[in-house]
Amino acid sequence: MSNTHDPDGVRLQKVLARAGVASRRAAEELIAQGRVQVDGVTVREMGRRIDPETAVLHVDGARVTLRDDQVYLALNKPRGLHSTMSDDLGRPCIGDLLADRVELMNEAQRLFHVGRLDAETEGLLLLTNDGELGHRLMHPSYEVPKTYLAEVEGRIARDLGRRLRDGIELDDGLARVDSFKLVDSLPGRATVELVLHEGRKHIVRRMLTEVGHPVQRLVRTAVGEVRLGNQKPGKLRPLDRVEIGSLYKAVGL
Repeated sequence: MSNTHDPDGVRLQKVLARAGVASRRAAEELIAQGRVQVDGVTVREMGRRIDPETAVLHVDGARVTLRDDQVYLALNKPRGLHSTMSDDLGRPCIGDLLADRVELMNEAQRLFHVGRLDAETEGLLLLTNDGELGHRLMHPSYEVPKTYLAEVEGRIARDLGRRLRDGIELDDGLARVDSFKLVDSLPGRATVELVLHEGRKHIVRRMLTEVGHPVQRLVRTAVGEVRLGNQKPGKLRPLDRVEIGSLYKAVGL
């Protein structure tokens, strides 16, 4: 066996079952089909043992989290809440929503927010204690897309999407969207969807203001493949295995 085998470790199919990937029997089928990788090596042997604390495991190319102490949460941040764990001025912040979840706040599971939303922006904010994943998601070089719905003033011109994709000159440089879509239009206002991987401060609001459409309401609806869906404002939910795997894949882990 290759050096991915740890004689003192746990059987691979048992690790997969514990991680919620599949039942032990179904996990054996995944291994036999060559769909499981350990530390970058495809494993087909049923007797393979690994150390769940150190092994990097992928199924169908998606990373599988093995550590029980790692936490991955999605928060629908309400308007008016600051993206901080505490606030010296006593303003409401996301830390207030975690105050009654003591199990998430001990030293071994210290959470941080992945990026920020300004106080007036609502929507999806990821929380984790997985430092490597969190820092990569925030790093601009990985270009993880974020999706926003914006309610704006004014009538949307036909060429607005092209202008935003070509780039808008702001005081700190050119800013572009990856995609733009008109969702709804009413007299004097509209709802638009924008996807971009930029992370500069107030970037969506500044771009839309620059093209003559001040933002009345802004909601982030997705980070990568993780979507807000019907999650209620102020509510937290754990990410599922597929969502966590998609984030790892987006940043090359």
